[in-house]
Amino acid sequence: MFDPVFHNARRFLSRYLPQTRLVTAQSLAKSQEQNVYLKLESEMPTGSFKVRGAVYALSLQPQRGGTREVVASSTGNHGAAVAYAAQLLGWKARIFLPERNNPVKRKNIERLGAVIEERGAIDGAAAFEGASEYARRSGAFFLNDATDPDLPAGPGTIACEIFGQQPSVDTIYVPMGDTALIRGVAEAAKQMSKGVKIMGVQSERAPSYFLSWKKGRAVETETCDTIADGLATRIPVLANVEAIRELVDEVILVSEEQMLRAIGRLLIDEHVVAEPAGAAATAAYLKTNHGNRGNVALLVTGANASPNVLRQAIATYDGDSPS
Repeated sequence: MFDPVFHNARRFLSRYLPQTRLVTAQSLAKSQEQNVYLKLESEMPTGSFKVRGAVYALSLQPQRGGTREVVASSTGNHGAAVAYAAQLLGWKARIFLPERNNPVKRKNIERLGAVIEERGAIDGAAAFEGASEYARRSGAFFLNDATDPDLPAGPGTIACEIFGQQPSVDTIYVPMGDTALIRGVAEAAKQMSKGVKIMGVQSERAPSYFLSWKKGRAVETETCDTIADGLATRIPVLANVEAIRELVDEVILVSEEQMLRAIGRLLIDEHVVAEPAGAAATAAYLKTNHGNRGNVALLVTGANASPNVLRQAIATYDGDSPS
């Protein structure tokens, strides 16, 4: 039975957000018996899928009373999504970022009128503590995308759209940062198609959820210094680990070079702009050898690449499959 929460989320979000395109990527298919599709979440208003979860989760808060100020910690895309949701729904927003943040994503947050505070390194731990402390002190609602119970239904609507656009998809590649995306997509997808396979993707330099998925417990890493800031998670949440072990069929690690080559390939061959986390699913698909048949959907989760990353990607891409 299909969980009505995804139906409710999709119906609500359709009032504010577009349905993103699912396009054929002919250059990526490994044989004539395989169809590869790109789900272009990069077309969302902030250039990232994150607005789905932020808008939906924040929309439920007025029903519970309380303050009309929202606070979040983020490496960038979640912050922009929360700022967008706050502007849309009439809230004030304060976003805590690492000091070493993506300038493109920071400008998105500024453009949307949120207050920005910077704390600590790229792993976001200090930014998280800053946001938590501010929420305790001010009474603001802390929208934490790693633990908010309502938020995954927002990105879960991606799966609803995919199967509406192409009912015969049998494999979906999904980047994994804080896991809200893959938990929502996997749960919705497996309710619509019992045979669909969900392939999670993490950076080799930020493998906390990969290690946790393999070992069945939360495994922290010392660092998560990767060009894919959207995947830079160092401290897993145990409940999320338990969820992905039930929902995710396989988790694949990709290197920095593989993500850069995937960015270059998407840009040059498919005319699609992707940031490193946004190209991670494509990098994982090109790396793996799971056969050359069937219908594969690759999530392009964000387009907010810095100019330096795009230059590196073009320089790295040589026209060959990233491997």
